[in-house]
Amino acid sequence: MTAAAASLVQSVDWVAVAPPTIAAAVGLIVLVADLFVRESNKTLLAWISVAGLAAATLALLPLLDGDRSTFCLTGDEGVCSYTADHFTVAIQFLVLAGALLTALLSVSPLKEKKALPEGEFWFLLLSSAAGAALLPASRDLATLIVALEVASLPAFALVGLKRGDRRSSEAALKFFLSSVTATAVSLLGVSFVYAATGTLHLTEIAATLGDVDGQLKTLVQTGVALTLVGFAFKTAAVPFHFWVPDTYVGAPLPVAAYLSVVGKAVGFSGLILVTVVAFPAYADVWGPVLAVLAALTMTAGNVAALRQVATRAYSAVRLLAWSSVGQAGYLLVPIAAAAYADSAQEAKKAIGATVAYALMYAAVNLGAFAVAALVARTRPLNRVSDYRGLYAQRPLTALVLGFFLLCLAGLPPGIIGLFAKVTVFSAAVDAGLGWLAVVMALNVVIALFYYLQWTAVLFRAPEGDEQPARQKHAVPLPLATAIALTAVAGIVLSGAPQLILRFSATVLF
Repeated sequence: MTAAAASLVQSVDWVAVAPPTIAAAVGLIVLVADLFVRESNKTLLAWISVAGLAAATLALLPLLDGDRSTFCLTGDEGVCSYTADHFTVAIQFLVLAGALLTALLSVSPLKEKKALPEGEFWFLLLSSAAGAALLPASRDLATLIVALEVASLPAFALVGLKRGDRRSSEAALKFFLSSVTATAVSLLGVSFVYAATGTLHLTEIAATLGDVDGQLKTLVQTGVALTLVGFAFKTAAVPFHFWVPDTYVGAPLPVAAYLSVVGKAVGFSGLILVTVVAFPAYADVWGPVLAVLAALTMTAGNVAALRQVATRAYSAVRLLAWSSVGQAGYLLVPIAAAAYADSAQEAKKAIGATVAYALMYAAVNLGAFAVAALVARTRPLNRVSDYRGLYAQRPLTALVLGFFLLCLAGLPPGIIGLFAKVTVFSAAVDAGLGWLAVVMALNVVIALFYYLQWTAVLFRAPEGDEQPARQKHAVPLPLATAIALTAVAGIVLSGAPQLILRFSATVLF
């Protein structure tokens, strides 16, 4: 082997790439095993998937010690395509833990209803989780787009996987067409950025953009704007939010829960990487745009959610869908604030606020979807009015759901939600975005109404039944485990929110 050839040989840091690799490998194992496992034993595939996601999550532990990078440019150790830093670990934990809870929510419906092909479902879920775990570690635009599509393409199929369900097929088609269009626009933007800078690595793009002038400057400005479109779609930011309610309602409920947390993590981590890491030279452009998008998104989501409570026949999942759009607006605030930071340290602090909010939001939102999955077992329409009298029928379940809703509203005893919102408020105020903090305060008040309205419904007696009988239906162990895990996480973090706040303060790029 010649010296030139030897210089191109790289060693792969398997510890750094372990989390997404384990998820992908287990997905392939499940796909092959599905060919040989009898129909009566398909539940085995579920437990293999759960074990694989648990192993992928545990594989994050060795990455807490320090930054690790691999797939680097030869002769330049500082320019790598894959980096496992604190930001990567935080988002990968959110993604893999969210996928694990989704898997627990899915075990019983797949076993009992047989409405979904089990082997295909678990393969698609694991594949999407692998792509979502790869994305926050990506440090070049090519890997970023590939990871985005690996996370998204299986999600399209998951949404439309219900056999013979017209709403599911319609939701999948709407999700697919809008997402593919956004991705195509992003790819056009990436090509413009590459043409102007001659590189796809985020740090090299950041170093080169400041020197671009003349006609190339117009090209790169267009590229920056187009690149952001795809990630804005994934975050469900206005005006790219229209697909959310129909997709969540038409998808299997565990898939809706997955999209509400993991799908958002994909969008926000990608948005953070392309803005703060790759395009800091254009912060004066994307900062104000994201600030306006944050205000519009939280307002559109909360006002639409408010309408759902006014109409009792509306689906609880649709209400959670609009609520997630409103929460996306809050998550955009610190990213916009990073554009106004006076130093890189201040920008990292702002991004830490987004990471903290995302982790806190993920725990309680998945918990709310888990309770919705429990109610859907006896009331498939899952309307808000179906929750009336839940406390009389399932006291502990009602208390847990009430706690989750108060967390989302930011009210005690949901201290975790309160601290999350205070963190975002602080980021906006520190950046001098006082008007955005005011808009956020108004939206928090709007959100209080529909969260408290739903909470109140839980403790009312069902109509025509003064003494309702308590539900005696057994709760499946996987579903009970998902509810318990999210409840424990919410309670622990409400008692010690500094666990997340301190970790998010160490976010590095």
